[in-house]
Amino acid sequence: MTRWTTPALLAALALTGLTGLTGLTACSDGDSPSSVASKVASAASRAGDAVSSATAEAGRRFDDIKNGVDAKDDVRLAAPTTAADGRTTVEVTATNRADSAKSFAVQVDFTGQDGKLLDVVVVTVSDVPAGGTGKATARSTHTLSGKATAKVSRAVRY
Repeated sequence: MTRWTTPALLAALALTGLTGLTGLTACSDGDSPSSVASKVASAASRAGDAVSSATAEAGRRFDDIKNGVDAKDDVRLAAPTTAADGRTTVEVTATNRADSAKSFAVQVDFTGQDGKLLDVVVVTVSDVPAGGTGKATARSTHTLSGKATAKVSRAVRY
C-alpha cells in the first residue's frame, strides 16, 4: 500500500495547529478580543488552504497515471475508525474485474459531521489478481476533530 502526502501539507497543518493554540490563549500582552478572533480566522483559513493543497496533490497523482480506467464502482470502504494515535483510518477494498492483475489508486475524502472536507488521502491497492480483491488502509494525515465520514472521491484501475 502506498499513501501520498505532501511535506508542505504536513508543515501547514503543524503551523495551523501552533497558530491556533497561540491565537486561543487569553487576551493578554496587548491582544484584544478582535485580534484573537482575527488570529483564529487566519488559522482556519490556513487549514482550508491545507485541504486545498491536499486535493491538488491528489489530482496530480491521478494525472500521473497512464491508461487508467475509472474504477470508482469497484471500490468499497469500511466504516472509519480512530487509530491509537488519534488519526482516522478506513479499510479500502478494490475488486479487480479485469482479466489480468491490476493496481488501483483510490482518493478517499474525510468529511466532518457538518459536511466540510477535513482531509484527502490517496492510497494504492497494488497487484490485485484478476477477478480478485485487494485491501489497503487509508489514514488521515492528521488527527481529525469530531466524527469523520469517508467516501471514495475517485478510483482508477491501471
